[in-house]
Amino acid sequence: MPKAQIWFPFIILLCISSVGSFMRVNAQAPGQGSWCVAKPGTPIKQLVKNLNNVCSNSSVHCEVVSEGGACYDPINLYNSASVVMNLYYQNQGRQYSKCDFEGSGIISVTDPSYECCIYEFAK
Repeated sequence: MPKAQIWFPFIILLCISSVGSFMRVNAQAPGQGSWCVAKPGTPIKQLVKNLNNVCSNSSVHCEVVSEGGACYDPINLYNSASVVMNLYYQNQGRQYSKCDFEGSGIISVTDPSYECCIYEFAK
């Protein structure tokens, strides 16, 4: 019986993919998204540069990482930079190139939100 359990998901996938007009699969399923965050190991100098560049952009509001904001964390520069990098990435239509930040950004398909700090996701 274990062999049947292993093949069952593949059979379902085969059935779904063979019924072309029955089910349309989008590139991104509902509830999934993409967020831009700082790559682990990014030097502090680059994180500060990313924060300054994004927050000086008039179309991005960085109050969320300022004192009193939901993502304010004066100790963890990595999180602060990630929040504003994601704000910029979302504001620019989630274009892959808008998460480069001189090689210091990476796309996450897992929501990086934590506690009260909710990372924006523009649908």
